[in-house]
Amino acid sequence: MLLINENAGKNIRIVSVSDEIDKLYKVLDVRSLTSDTYVLRIERKNMKFIAGQHVRVRIPDHPQFRLYSIYSGEHDPYIDLLIKEVPTGVYSQLLRKRTRGDLLEVKGPSGSFTLNPQLLKTERYLFIATGTGISPFHSYILSYPDFNYHLLHGVRYSFEAYESNTYPADKITICTSGDDKGHFHGRVTQYLEEKVHSTDYLVYLCGNSAMINDAIDILKGKGFKNDQLFIESYF
Repeated sequence: MLLINENAGKNIRIVSVSDEIDKLYKVLDVRSLTSDTYVLRIERKNMKFIAGQHVRVRIPDHPQFRLYSIYSGEHDPYIDLLIKEVPTGVYSQLLRKRTRGDLLEVKGPSGSFTLNPQLLKTERYLFIATGTGISPFHSYILSYPDFNYHLLHGVRYSFEAYESNTYPADKITICTSGDDKGHFHGRVTQYLEEKVHSTDYLVYLCGNSAMINDAIDILKGKGFKNDQLFIESYF
């Protein structure tokens, strides 16, 4: 669930929230990635979104909604949402039980954690994610396949590096803290401390707030400025 969207610079495309009109969308598929993580695919209809945005999802007649970053690309004919099933989270369990043809209420898209297309040919990007925080980066890369980026994905175990074959092998580093089967054994913050020496990047961070806070401190200590850093954090 998304909590905070904070952009610390001006090199970003700001997009206004779309009309706040509830719409019903059919579920097309629920695809398991791990025992507790899945991709919920819903029909796209005429929804227009920009990679990095999110939608609000509600099960009809349920009093609550949840916010999810869009996992699919701008040109895909469907909307994919990457969801981690939380043992104490009733909503993530209910969504996993949806079947093809079930209806969901969807609002959006909204959010400004997006890339400025005018900078894609000139800037270098460093994307830093933990867990399902990889969603907006997956959408970026599907939408804009030809730009200069490197993606760090921090997970506990290597099997949690969701669909890592989506990305060119030389553009992703999987950081694993629970096993040594990733590209780097340790947390993404440890990777930043040991491996990042250049400040010639625009840095986008998405994941849990503890990681983001620590990463920002490390990056600023290395000389990164506020207008190079863009964040979207979870609980």
